[in-house]
Amino acid sequence: MKCDLILVLDLPTRDAMKNILHQVGSSVRWVKIGLQMFTRYGPDLVKEVADMGYQIFLDLKLHDIPNTVAKAVESLSTLPISMLTLHTSGGAEMLQWANKVRLETKPDLLLLGVTVLTSMDEKSLLETGVNFSSSDQVLRLGKLAENSGIQGLVCSPHEISLLRENLGSSIQIVTPGIRPSGISAGDQKRIMTPDEAAKNGANYIVVGRPILEASNPAEAANLILADLESIR
Repeated sequence: MKCDLILVLDLPTRDAMKNILHQVGSSVRWVKIGLQMFTRYGPDLVKEVADMGYQIFLDLKLHDIPNTVAKAVESLSTLPISMLTLHTSGGAEMLQWANKVRLETKPDLLLLGVTVLTSMDEKSLLETGVNFSSSDQVLRLGKLAENSGIQGLVCSPHEISLLRENLGSSIQIVTPGIRPSGISAGDQKRIMTPDEAAKNGANYIVVGRPILEASNPAEAANLILADLESIR
């Protein structure tokens, strides 16, 4: 199974972003724009990065009443994005409304259901009233998303195999919490190396700090890409 790299653009300024993209060049095809950059620079930044030739994963983790999320998907569908996230914990109706709007406005957009954040563990879940293991909760939400028409899921690498065994083969799995060997876990609790995630069935791995904080970001990205290429 082909696995591709998505570079996280969690950076403080547009100039810092341009500098990183200049360094990594065309070796990276996909980039992720999240709340940090989107709330500061808005849709114009998405258009600017798309004009540079990158495919955009817009990670906003939409979570609201069904009508509000559906209207947000409708608005965002005018942007040059290929992936968009929403929280599966918003429930079946919210997910179904979002998918209906996707089909009407931008059918090639991949909606991704976020299951359990990789910064959370059993203790964190219990604090929010979820009395299940993280893997049980991921599978429960993954099934909910699939049954609601959502085409992809975001999960920690430790739940990839579980989802592959229990869900349809067409579901796309996007995996944060990736750390190359020898790199600190940071605030991520459920992590895995790039090649391990790919072997388990991830379609995309999401990598930020190991590339952004490297002395040579291009070299760091190419090493990860080489790991992915070696198992294809």
